[in-house]
Amino acid sequence: MSCAPRIIVHGGAGSISRANVPRDSPAYAAYTASLREILQRTREQLLSGACAIDAACSAVVMFEDNPLFNCGKGSVFTRDGHNELEASLMVTSGAGKRGVGVALLRRVKNPILLAREMLRREELRHNYLSGEEAEKLAQRWGCEMVDQSWFWTERRWREHLRGLKEEEDEEGVRAEMQRNEEYLPQGTVGCVVMDRHGVLAVATSTGGLTNKLPGRIGDTPTPGAGFWAEEWELPPPPAVAMSGTGNGDYFLRVAAAHNVAARCRFGGRTLEAAVKEVVGRGGEMQRAAENIGRWGTGEGEGGIIGMDQDGKVVWDMNCGGMFRGYVDDEGATKVAVYWDEDMC
Repeated sequence: MSCAPRIIVHGGAGSISRANVPRDSPAYAAYTASLREILQRTREQLLSGACAIDAACSAVVMFEDNPLFNCGKGSVFTRDGHNELEASLMVTSGAGKRGVGVALLRRVKNPILLAREMLRREELRHNYLSGEEAEKLAQRWGCEMVDQSWFWTERRWREHLRGLKEEEDEEGVRAEMQRNEEYLPQGTVGCVVMDRHGVLAVATSTGGLTNKLPGRIGDTPTPGAGFWAEEWELPPPPAVAMSGTGNGDYFLRVAAAHNVAARCRFGGRTLEAAVKEVVGRGGEMQRAAENIGRWGTGEGEGGIIGMDQDGKVVWDMNCGGMFRGYVDDEGATKVAVYWDEDMC
């Protein structure tokens, strides 16, 4: 069976608005131009015969090397001023249908490439590695290693210092971030692709939360929370893959990605409906924050992109916006930023 390759990406979600990222601003232009370039280059690879794993990882490498986004170069800092990176990769068929995650990385230039090595090495049966041992394997396997200074950017460092200064007043921190004229994405970047064989793959990468405690691990490398890919027999859709972005602790609380897949597999929901029920407005993640009185503080916010076996791309969110884009059936790139913005 030959399928038309498809791709959808996201570059972070949260309190994005027309006020802090105006449509006529240099920031809006830079983010959307980066999304279009990543989409176009990844589509070219898929059309040239690249498998889903390689195409998804290639897209995420481009995010990791772009300081606009919170992954790789330009990642946020922990409370003690370090970068601790995370990534994950999963496919619906092949490679034992396995998903892998890596976390607490400080020297791997492109964490997603370490995840790819893990997925492809059949002799390694572990699904999740972190810290120094993961980096030893990365070096042994030929992944590019860098000094921590590679990830540093001035605007992230300023964000780190500002957060430390105002961490006693959470509302003050949030207000200051919203006043900042250059919005800084806080969420994961991700890519979901379908190759010409109908295989779905999802790749994700993140620097995590600004001023997170050292050692904190979020949803990005955790199977079923920030990413998932699965195939099954009837009822349809027989396969789904998705990537989440936003407040990772709530993706973990509700096992968001697997939650969506289970609604499709066992509840007969379409992927679009299931994503809406979990991360759409009024969905399960929002209710989880409302139940403890934290909705409106940034907690529980997020979005998901995904694709089913028919190549239908979906997305939804409960927050102000999500940097996102896909390639349509005619090969045109469609991108959007705000939650209520049409892809164009």
